[in-house]
Amino acid sequence: MLTEKNIQDAIALGQGNAKRILQSRTAARQRRAQALESNSRALSLEVRLSKPLAAGGTVQPSEAAAIAPATLQTAGFLVAIGDSWFDYPLHDVLKDLCDNYGYNVESTAHAGDPIEAMAYHQGQLDDFPRQLEKVTALGGVPHAALLSGGGDDIAGPEFGMLLNNAFSPIAGWDAEVVEGVLNERIFIAFINIISSIDSLIKSYFNRSIPIFVHGYDYPVPDGRGFLGGFGHYLLGPWLEPGFREKNFMDVTQRVQMMQTILDKFNTMLASLPAQFPFVHYLDLRGTLSIDLTNNAYEDWWASELHPTVDGFAKVTDKFASPSSSRHRREAG
Repeated sequence: MLTEKNIQDAIALGQGNAKRILQSRTAARQRRAQALESNSRALSLEVRLSKPLAAGGTVQPSEAAAIAPATLQTAGFLVAIGDSWFDYPLHDVLKDLCDNYGYNVESTAHAGDPIEAMAYHQGQLDDFPRQLEKVTALGGVPHAALLSGGGDDIAGPEFGMLLNNAFSPIAGWDAEVVEGVLNERIFIAFINIISSIDSLIKSYFNRSIPIFVHGYDYPVPDGRGFLGGFGHYLLGPWLEPGFREKNFMDVTQRVQMMQTILDKFNTMLASLPAQFPFVHYLDLRGTLSIDLTNNAYEDWWASELHPTVDGFAKVTDKFASPSSSRHRREAG
């Protein structure tokens, strides 16, 4: 069982990771500055914003050079780290926030990344300052940071390890294994990466901003992967092989079992705001249909783990809802 010291150690580790990343990023900016200084063809761009003209007003030739406005229309800036719900072909949450809601989104999200990889491996987190710098270059401050993760820590090749065989006297979820994976390993990884994200954001903007985490909706473990799956861990299927290995063949039973573990996962995520006052949890359960009648759920689920185009649109609406906007304003 985790102790308060474990949590504080994870926070300190996250802050240490952020310090290392910032040192590396400072050195990179210095190299870039030196490269630009020695490049005789480097461009210096200046954006001049004009005042609105009165009705019927005209621009005098002498003023034309000063009035060449660069216009950026946006609902606000968002930064993101995450998995395939933020990095999926054609449609995902971030693409919909950009195209359907007008946000400018800077992201390091990468499909297939477990939250532990995000927290402890060089990759998304190391690239995160570059995304922050894109926002600062436009004079902006992010409305919020979005974090999507944990699904790949549960699903995939090791999924069957969470299950006791259907023919066993202790059939079903292995309670001790599930507890260790969800409420220790994944929870601590979230604590770590949230601490890192917050430290990096404060170094650029001198304050915390809201960080949104989300649970996933209830899936249907029917064996459908991306474009058929082909058995690759990135393409799926991610759940059905583990259920089949442990002799759970009935899809209805699988759905009920996934509801149980997704509820536990969401309970864990819902506890994060108690550790960080700037963290907000989004509950996405019940957003998408899991009606097995005539495979009606397939209108909303493109695979075992990923929504369809319409499904992602419904999920994204939860991110862009008035209540989410209110949280961002209050925290900002």
